[in-house]
Amino acid sequence: MTFPRWTLLLLCYAAAAQTPERAMLAAIERDAPQAVALLEKLVNQNSGTFHRAGVAAVAAMMDAELRALGFETKLLPGDALGRGPHLSARRKNARLGKPLLLIGHMDTVFEPSSPFQRFERKGDQATGPGVNDMKGGLVVMLSALKALQQASLLEGAPIEIFLTGDEEAPGNPVAAARRDLIAAGKNARAALCFESGRRIGESDYISTARRGFLGWELRSTGVAGHSGRIFTESLGHGAIYEVSRVLSQFHDQLREPNLTFSVGLVLGGSSVKADAEGAATAQGKPNIIPGEALARGDIRALTQEQVSRVKDKMYAIVAKSLPGTKSEIRFNEDGYPAMAPSPGNKRLLAAVNEASRRAGLPEAQELDPMERGAGDISFIAPYVDSLTGMGAIGGGAHAVGESVDLASLPRTIQRAAVAILSLSK
Repeated sequence: MTFPRWTLLLLCYAAAAQTPERAMLAAIERDAPQAVALLEKLVNQNSGTFHRAGVAAVAAMMDAELRALGFETKLLPGDALGRGPHLSARRKNARLGKPLLLIGHMDTVFEPSSPFQRFERKGDQATGPGVNDMKGGLVVMLSALKALQQASLLEGAPIEIFLTGDEEAPGNPVAAARRDLIAAGKNARAALCFESGRRIGESDYISTARRGFLGWELRSTGVAGHSGRIFTESLGHGAIYEVSRVLSQFHDQLREPNLTFSVGLVLGGSSVKADAEGAATAQGKPNIIPGEALARGDIRALTQEQVSRVKDKMYAIVAKSLPGTKSEIRFNEDGYPAMAPSPGNKRLLAAVNEASRRAGLPEAQELDPMERGAGDISFIAPYVDSLTGMGAIGGGAHAVGESVDLASLPRTIQRAAVAILSLSK
């Protein structure tokens, strides 16, 4: 039997429309309400970083979801570091070879004391603590895996998942808090992080690079005395003028592309005190030469080479103290490393976009590193090609009113699903 050409074309189209991949994409659209319901459930469980029981409760929810998808899970307690647990998971009966690593975090910046506690929906927008950073990302990851399983595309896929419980304020020492994550990164073929995605204009954006974070503390001392004798040879210029000199020269001399440096706390007087969390007091009078001053801030840079160069400049500025004063600067080496730009990360984005094109999805653009802060992906980026920003799209992260665009969820889940399918083969 022969068929007219147009009939053959229709038959071919119908066959193509029934491929597992297309069925998967259709299922994601159909199951969008379930994704929103899961997001509401996760958001309504407070998991502020220092609320260890809350983080553990979210870990239990994620554990149950992953076990239902055929993952073997392991809870990694963080009590020794004063934090909630991490959660790791691996596919049962996965094919041999290095796994695709999917990462994220279960904590938020909103502690139980915050007035911002509940998920609220208004049309295609929803607000809630961590609704996009990053419980929305957890939902994108889980929903993509569910769609792959329903389409019988998950079986045998070598996939590992690592969810931290303290991304917003890592346990100390950071080396211990990130030891298991780094080990997972070293063993992976590629890594996708499901922190918040970005949409600018008509395009979605994913990050191939992001800056690191390093805190610093500057302490200046001077000779205390009567203000009427300031600038004399015996008493000098005082600690506040000295700390001001250093900060002013930082402002004028450190600027370069992909670098920011900020001052978040300044104190000066006859005595100053500040604890590790930033609670601070200062005492002084208008008629004294201040004997103490303190400043704290951070630097955010794109490469370790840039960090080293800027630190050297800061040391040199600090060393040139005003008469009668002395300054010292210390850096908190437990900061976040940079996710430096790399050809491998760019190739990984190209691979994700190629998988999206084949599925008829829009490509994602490369986000300027200045548009994203520090994050867990940076700990493993030196060892494996990595992307971040695969999660839900929203705004206002870390602030009351944080929101997510619910209409974009199916698209981001579809992109995640085709990326996982392609990269895990």
